[in-house]
Amino acid sequence: MTADVPRKSIVSRATDRPGDESPFALGLLLRRAHARVAAVMSKALRPYGIELRHFSVLIVLVNQGPTVQRDLATATGSDKAGIMRIVDDLERKGLAVRKAVPGDRRVRAVEITPQGVELFDAAHVAAEPLAERLVAELGTGESEQLTDLLTRFAHPVDDEA
Repeated sequence: MTADVPRKSIVSRATDRPGDESPFALGLLLRRAHARVAAVMSKALRPYGIELRHFSVLIVLVNQGPTVQRDLATATGSDKAGIMRIVDDLERKGLAVRKAVPGDRRVRAVEITPQGVELFDAAHVAAEPLAERLVAELGTGESEQLTDLLTRFAHPVDDEA
């Protein structure tokens, strides 16, 4: 007669190495990929005196126009204090301005300045060769395929994630 002894389950230890079958593997790979891309894009932004956190706000302002700080915080994944510091930095550099919102004295919308648009465009030009080097090891069409897959992953149709 054998005792009912629970079997030891094989634990998959999360890594970010190729072939990892852990349920955490995708997140770890995405984190590593993000770190690699962030380092390269930070290098592109350095000559302009801004960081990725500043650029992420400029992206929102270019795409959406004047935006209140709470919406900037949501769009960039920042908290209230963090977004205030970023906007302060952008204002100090002449890249954005806060303007009163008609009908609500307490709320300020952040707007990109012409100098901010100029920097935004120049940063894209500077980043182009660096971005090309990031995907240089991919085969024909794979860069577009990766972009398509990540876009669908980040923006699911049902938007439940």
